[in-house]
Amino acid sequence: MVDVNGKWALITGATRGIGRLAAQFLAKRGCNIIVHSRTLLASEKAANEIQALGVKTHAVSAEFTDLSSVNKMLNSIDSTGVEVDIILNNAGMQIAYHSEYTKTPPEDYEKSFLINTIAPMMICYHFIPKMKVKGFGRIVNTTSGIRLEPEQAGYSASKAALDKVTIDLGSKLNGSDITINLTDPGWCRTDLGGPYATNSPESALPGVVVGAFIDDKKSGRIFSAGLFYDMTLEEAIIKAESMKSPY
Repeated sequence: MVDVNGKWALITGATRGIGRLAAQFLAKRGCNIIVHSRTLLASEKAANEIQALGVKTHAVSAEFTDLSSVNKMLNSIDSTGVEVDIILNNAGMQIAYHSEYTKTPPEDYEKSFLINTIAPMMICYHFIPKMKVKGFGRIVNTTSGIRLEPEQAGYSASKAALDKVTIDLGSKLNGSDITINLTDPGWCRTDLGGPYATNSPESALPGVVVGAFIDDKKSGRIFSAGLFYDMTLEEAIIKAESMKSPY
């Protein structure tokens, strides 16, 4: 199991819901946190709360529909001198639900892909070369189990694209101490999942963070949170490391 004490994790969408819980989970194990949200004010508030757990934090912001904003955030992180060890690409957005799905506007796809696919991959591409230099990194990209719902076409297509590029990129990292995997939190009662979702946000742990702790040098797997319900972190790691890589 990877010891995250003293390491730095960038967590996108870390001020609420599953991202906030993941940040607290890592911080309680001594991991320093870079808190991202859409506004710096929200990030700073969450960062101050996480500092109370005895770790260091940095607050950053970026609007993922604006790629220049994403680049500005990445440059801001670089300017701190912090070496990012762990990335949890948690932030995402379900743009719209269209009962008349044949009227899905193209803008749904454009916005969905910017937020759910392009911005997360920009973050991966920025930090992977740095991880290669130091010989360590853990990346977990958040996907979705939505299937057979053309009513949410923009969202589901953008997540399917994220799956594809993550798995393909993982083929280049597999066997190294830089791993990239996916997690599916399940349908949780968050701002994205809505109040009628079947699962609490807490149910997503430890599944959504297990990819940060694995130590088997395997990439390209999907760690669905439902596979790890009610497990300790140690139990979850054993199960995660038993899962086959697609390569």
